[in-house]
Amino acid sequence: MAGVELYSHPALYTRYRAGFCSAAALALLLITALTYVPPLLVAYRSHGFWLKQSAYLEQPTVRFRYEALFVATIGSGPGSFLAWSTFPAFNRLQEDRLRVPLLSVREEDKNQDGKMDQLHFKLELPLQPTEHVVGVQLILLFSYQLYRMSTFVMQSMAFLQFFSPVPGSQLYMNGDLKLNQRQLLNHCGLDTRYNVSVVNGTSPFASDYDLANIIAAYWDRNVTTVFSDPSPVWMTGRATDTPFIINATIHYPVEVILYPSKTPGFWEIIKFAWIQYVSILLIFLWVFGRIKTFLFQNQVLTTIPVSPVLPVSPVLSYKQHQS
Repeated sequence: MAGVELYSHPALYTRYRAGFCSAAALALLLITALTYVPPLLVAYRSHGFWLKQSAYLEQPTVRFRYEALFVATIGSGPGSFLAWSTFPAFNRLQEDRLRVPLLSVREEDKNQDGKMDQLHFKLELPLQPTEHVVGVQLILLFSYQLYRMSTFVMQSMAFLQFFSPVPGSQLYMNGDLKLNQRQLLNHCGLDTRYNVSVVNGTSPFASDYDLANIIAAYWDRNVTTVFSDPSPVWMTGRATDTPFIINATIHYPVEVILYPSKTPGFWEIIKFAWIQYVSILLIFLWVFGRIKTFLFQNQVLTTIPVSPVLPVSPVLSYKQHQS
């Protein structure tokens, strides 16, 4: 039989043949292209076809560095504050405004997995009977490390701040030390670009200890930590012979770490892309399958239908012979 088989109907056992360069063959080529190419374009234009970034969960290794910088506001006038830090150079600059507090620090591994889960920080600031605290600013410094994909090591901070028009006796805060990414982390390798102190504790210059300068330099980083959802509770009614107290609980939560998907490799990207493509392709296969059946079965495209010769049943042949 001349020509090539272009289409076969599985239910009717009919094959349709035509010339290789016939109109039917060209139409079939066009239908095939319309079946497989548009799903690819639809999946790609719907965004998210190629995985540009991936994410994973990791419990960071966080440790308090036992470094802090504390400023308590005791009035509205200039110089109406008390200050202290773990940096001797800063303390020397404070002169009569230096006030050494009593600290109590404890880190806790609640689930016993070898990683600390939270920090309990308590500061007791002794005050004179005429001194009243109306605001506090506190910087706590941490060592922050990730290991699951790349090894990421940095020194970070938590900034605690609260002001009130009413003098207080105690401030309680409870929040999370959250990772803030403005840049995707590497998938592998060692990253120590931010493993430098947030506060230059050896500097003799007062500008290096200015909180505005410290925070501005810190936020120039692409990866930081922030004290999130602190839920402050400001308590009033301090007795004259009692210190002002800060109680802070800082949790180290599991983080969602973002990294570029181009780094892991082709197969991690393609396993997401093919799912989107195939789900759209199935619809096109069903639609154009019905179109091909209609075109060939109704001879809209000129072809040569070839039906198989079915074998005659022996019983039917015997009956016909007897008649």
